[in-house]
Amino acid sequence: MQKQFTRYWKPITAVVFWGVSFIATKVALDELDPLTIIFLRLILAVIFLAAIAVYTKRDFSLNLKNHGGIFILALIAVFHLWIQVTGLQYTTAAKTGWIIGTAPVFMALLGVLAFNESLTFLKITGIIIAFFGLILLISNGSFASINIISNKGDFLILGSAFTWAVYSAVNKKITLSYPPMMTIFFLFLMMGIIISPFTINNTSIESVLHLSAIGWVSIFFLGILCSGAAYVIWASALKEMESAKVGAFLYFEPFITIIAAWIILNEEITLLMILAGLIITIGVVLVNLNLKTLWKKRTV
Repeated sequence: MQKQFTRYWKPITAVVFWGVSFIATKVALDELDPLTIIFLRLILAVIFLAAIAVYTKRDFSLNLKNHGGIFILALIAVFHLWIQVTGLQYTTAAKTGWIIGTAPVFMALLGVLAFNESLTFLKITGIIIAFFGLILLISNGSFASINIISNKGDFLILGSAFTWAVYSAVNKKITLSYPPMMTIFFLFLMMGIIISPFTINNTSIESVLHLSAIGWVSIFFLGILCSGAAYVIWASALKEMESAKVGAFLYFEPFITIIAAWIILNEEITLLMILAGLIITIGVVLVNLNLKTLWKKRTV
């Protein structure tokens, strides 16, 4: 039992950090614009990862063949984060947690288009269920009320779920020789370089200089814990456990988000929101479910 706990605390901790990240972003948005938040988050993450890399004696030598692929991934990741943080300006953190959870649905659809992966009856059923839950969530139960203007925050977050699926598909196509942590380090560094010309200006510098204590806590939480420590311990968990078992912990992320949003931001959590979120989760589980693998495990 103790051995299981020492393994499980890593994915649990990472998922908690990522679940609360939407709340920290909402807090930071009270004082900073989206691009400044992303830039500060990346700087802190790069410093943290560099310190870990030095401490663990990682190799910093560059392989320029890798950096074309990293540049493409960085462009997608910057756009992904930008529309996500911008979307959070116009919607709640709790809704964001549920909507982001639909990324595996888009990943399944892109898998069919980009990799000729099969779309089973189970996956199709899961996609339909997940999208029904999504529409229920965005419309607040009134399907006729959906429009791009009033629901722009929700649609931007949905767009970020799609861009994460695109990032995952491109990442699958690109071959990188760096170990996981150094890949993340160079990715974040490249993202910071890409975003810096749009961020370093008098307005953003002034806002950072006048950032409150709670604002700095949010930024350090996002940079050090969410983008730094969480990725390191998640990578460590993937080494110690089966990827399917580690990935299963991500189903709990939206639940952590809504609890944190209710406690920290006093966001209203309705029964309809929970119902819609559960429907989305069921759909996503069905999309990810591999009956053949389950059957093999039962028969062994």
